[in-house]
Amino acid sequence: MMAYIARRLLQTVVILLGISFVTFILLYLIPADPARQIAGRSATAQTVENIREQLGLNLPFYEQYMRYVGGLVQGDFGRSYLQKTEVSTLIASRLPASLLLMAGAITCELIFGLTMGIVAALRRGSRTDDTLMIASFVGVSAPQFVVGILLLYVFAVKLGWFPIGGYGTFAHLVLPSLTLGFLGAGWYSRMMRSSLIEVMRQDFIRTARATGNGRAKVLFRHAMPNAILPVIAMIGIDIGLFMSGIVVVESVFGWPGIGQLAWQAIQRVDIPIIMGVTLVSAFAIVLGNLLADLITPLIDPRIKLR
Repeated sequence: MMAYIARRLLQTVVILLGISFVTFILLYLIPADPARQIAGRSATAQTVENIREQLGLNLPFYEQYMRYVGGLVQGDFGRSYLQKTEVSTLIASRLPASLLLMAGAITCELIFGLTMGIVAALRRGSRTDDTLMIASFVGVSAPQFVVGILLLYVFAVKLGWFPIGGYGTFAHLVLPSLTLGFLGAGWYSRMMRSSLIEVMRQDFIRTARATGNGRAKVLFRHAMPNAILPVIAMIGIDIGLFMSGIVVVESVFGWPGIGQLAWQAIQRVDIPIIMGVTLVSAFAIVLGNLLADLITPLIDPRIKLR
């Protein structure tokens, strides 16, 4: 186990270096000038050049990149061009909100998605199955901002059950979590349905039934541990996606997460923040997949980590 984790962590370092290199190239090639953004439109050419020199933007690409990697090795993500604050501090201040939204969204996805998938699989070919699969298709197809605005209009504006936006209480968390949960539940339900149908056809399920086990015991003790394995892999992916920030949902609900920070940085060409958020997001995706791989053998001992 420890050797597997060490190998995966080593791969993570290589992946993050590759992502940092590609991202740095793309940001280096964009036509926007961060120095001009900082100086303002009325600044003279000399002022812009001075800022460029102070930030090291006048150096060749490889020198800029090596300086950045050298800072990363020391745990330094750089300093925001415009906010004049350490990027690590800015990201750390947004992490609690992103983690909270991630937990709420994944919880909603699992509750709605797994329930729909199990019911659809057990009633395969029925009207219930068709209705649930149509609902899942709507879920995966609906734009995030449309779902978010509809929930806000109905439950915040009309009914007044939840605040219109903001962050700080459980009530603020409900609507953005439901928005993401509704969209993700469609994927989970379809995955759960197909996986459970496949497992229910296996010989060991027929054996479990033949030995007198009840339907509930066959489902939850024998079928579910095998059918849920693909879902665990999807959770690992979602951890990375939600940690990278859901820009649209955060904007609709005024949620102060990493996605909102990244969007503001992109608008202002604040390269250190863009790089920092990209690397944190990439690490979250790798970490989510690693956790999914480690949990899988606990559910199914036949799976070995190599």
